[in-house]
Amino acid sequence: MKNKIDVKWTKDMSFEAEVNEHKIILDAEEKVGGKNRGPRPKPLSLVSLGGCTGMDVISILKKMRVIPDYFNVSVEGELTEEHPKYYHTINITYTFRGENLPIDKIEKAVNLSQDKYCGVSVMLEKAAKITHKIVIEN
Repeated sequence: MKNKIDVKWTKDMSFEAEVNEHKIILDAEEKVGGKNRGPRPKPLSLVSLGGCTGMDVISILKKMRVIPDYFNVSVEGELTEEHPKYYHTINITYTFRGENLPIDKIEKAVNLSQDKYCGVSVMLEKAAKITHKIVIEN
């Protein structure tokens, strides 16, 4: 299976991509010639990671018949100081809310996502140290 994405320059530092029939505008900050019309590319890699692992976790939990009242994936990346700047550390926080949530099943779902299913995580961990933690709020 292959994915092909065209990223077309529109003007200034702005680009447009179409992903799964959805348009995404990418742009830079004004201080480097952009107009802030859309997100920057590097933070979008964190969005991809959060979405990938979040979808895994929810899918696995549904199979275990565990449905939280609330679920959020927070992803924080720290960039290197020197160019090319890339995320050398990425921290993922999985936050759950609900009554009587089984921590063992939640831990299993998160670990399966990180160790087996999330291709974005596997790809990014080739360049960055990825850590995660689970927070359960009642």
